[in-house]
Amino acid sequence: MAREDLVEQRRRDITLAAFKVFAQRGYHETGIADIARELGVGHGTFYRYFANKRDIVARVVDMAVERIAEVVASESPELAQTVEEYRAQVERIGRALFDLFIDDPQLARIFFFESAGVDRELSEHMLETNEVFGAVTERYLENGVSKGFLRADLDIPVTARAINGMIFAGALAAFRSGSPASVRDRWSRAVADLIIGGARA
Repeated sequence: MAREDLVEQRRRDITLAAFKVFAQRGYHETGIADIARELGVGHGTFYRYFANKRDIVARVVDMAVERIAEVVASESPELAQTVEEYRAQVERIGRALFDLFIDDPQLARIFFFESAGVDRELSEHMLETNEVFGAVTERYLENGVSKGFLRADLDIPVTARAINGMIFAGALAAFRSGSPASVRDRWSRAVADLIIGGARA
């Protein structure tokens, strides 16, 4: 394996260890020693790859966002040809996001709790990330408007962010619930009902 690949693999190993520890203990209660202990290495190994705790938490948050982005980008915005197909698409994406957080509680803790409590710079980064997700959702709505199965006068930017807000609120509710699958199903149906009821042509 090339040296560059070894370096990247070590950085990934440290990031995964930090991901676990931050999710368990919280950013402010975690020290470099906790991350090094989780990975079974010394402090010096950590500092060869990351400058400090703030440096590693940024990478941890980016890893969480990348996993969510993979789900968001798993379908083509141009796929739906009818309002029925669009509803099915909304439910598929919503359920996939719900399942992502249900199946990986550490991811949910990082995204919903730790990412917003580090500092102003990281909070701004998360706001920018939410805008990117909003822009992606806009493309699904633009598809519906252009094909005539969503209202022509739809306020696409606002509606896109409202949809994302509902889905993330539902995912958080499922994560905190003792019956996450039931909460997921109820929220998926309710969000789809609201979207289709308010946006269909």
